[in-house]
Amino acid sequence: MKNESRGSGRSPSRGRVRRLMAGLVAIALWAVPTVAPAAGGLKETGREGGLGAAAALSTLVYAPVKLVYATGGVLVSGFAWAFTAGDSGVAETVLTRSLRGNYVITPDHLTGAQELVFIGRDVGEKAGAAVAAVSTAPPAEEKLDTSGYDENGW
Repeated sequence: MKNESRGSGRSPSRGRVRRLMAGLVAIALWAVPTVAPAAGGLKETGREGGLGAAAALSTLVYAPVKLVYATGGVLVSGFAWAFTAGDSGVAETVLTRSLRGNYVITPDHLTGAQELVFIGRDVGEKAGAAVAAVSTAPPAEEKLDTSGYDENGW
């Protein structure tokens, strides 16, 4: 019988080591503290996971569109610079509007906690600054044109 165990390539001590290791792993898993989720913990985790998945799927559609828009903006800004005889202000405005903004949709965008910006803003411009400036501006005074021309210049 001893010859049979030697012929199989297993030593008797190897089996004991495996059983000992399995027992240690079982004890370690049993001793690991477990955390019970709060009553709404599972629901919140599911909501966060769903928002993450929705954000990832939305980004798969949104990001290529934004990249095409940004690439087009680079090309148009080059033409704008050339057609305005090197006016960097015009080209910079086109570049800023096309290149700035969000390229990835996050769960905060989906919940409304953060605004999704497709068309970029200037560096110092806030989200609602342009709208607020227009809404708080004093009404423009109308001047009477006595030159004899209408609004089209005729």
